[in-house]
Amino acid sequence: MENYTYNSYTLQLAGLNLPKDSIYPLFLFLFFSYLFVIVANVSIAVFVFMDKSLHQPMYLLFWNLSINDILGNSILLPRLLIDMLRPPSERLISYYECVIQAFTTHMFSTTAHTVLMIMAFDRYVAICNPLRYTAIMTNKMLMKLTVSAWGVALVLVGILLGLTIRLNRCRTLITSPYCDNAALFKLSCESVFINNIYGLTFTVVLFTGSIGSMVLTYTKITVICLTSKNKTLNSKALKTCSTHLVVYLIMLLSGMFIIVLHRFPQYSDGRKIAAILYHIIPGSLNPIIYGLQSKEIRAFLSRFFNFKKVFSS
Repeated sequence: MENYTYNSYTLQLAGLNLPKDSIYPLFLFLFFSYLFVIVANVSIAVFVFMDKSLHQPMYLLFWNLSINDILGNSILLPRLLIDMLRPPSERLISYYECVIQAFTTHMFSTTAHTVLMIMAFDRYVAICNPLRYTAIMTNKMLMKLTVSAWGVALVLVGILLGLTIRLNRCRTLITSPYCDNAALFKLSCESVFINNIYGLTFTVVLFTGSIGSMVLTYTKITVICLTSKNKTLNSKALKTCSTHLVVYLIMLLSGMFIIVLHRFPQYSDGRKIAAILYHIIPGSLNPIIYGLQSKEIRAFLSRFFNFKKVFSS
């Protein structure tokens, strides 16, 4: 082990190993994808904030999802785009910046699960207990659920990164295109047994809780719809639940695809691309699928652009 690499505060990112003729097409794709993610999610967040008719639990919870997509992509993609244009020897990152990037990356993934779980609960109450919906989903309850979604993610990810920060480092090369927990603890020459155990437990608990809550919630909603003769209720359930379920499945399948690729080291470059797309795809599709499918948001957009036309004329 070389002395100068011991607990070094300057790390090197391996980045993406791409042929020269693929760098600029991928750069442009990621650049415009990032612009779309930011513009679309910021627009939805501003619309929900400005229009008081959208200050309902369903839209306020979706607002959390948009904020999560903005933060998750903003920490990752600008740095990645800059590194794509640099030679490998110049892809340097400070240890503290790497830890922040890893923390934000895992917060993004975990919060997406917890917010979507709470959105499923909101849909369950709206469809299975419509008469008690306003009594259950009060502002106080909504605040508790929101704090829980972010708080649980903060605690779980905080412990995950805390176990990694305690390790001494003897390497400086981050083999991933960006920093995450696994890339950080692989820098250590100490035993990472505890890290692996907690990481596995973290993943199992998160996915089990997420998938289990979705199965339970949608089973109950399906039973209600099958036993109910209320066509209005069934139509509302189909519209709102299908939108939420599509958003959840996109996020879940994107994450599971990365986990599967970890089992095939020969596809390491493909796993790197998949890890980047895990941020971009849900962040791009969420505003389209969930936001623009909403009648209230479409009405707000119509009023907003009509106002701009009148003002400009």
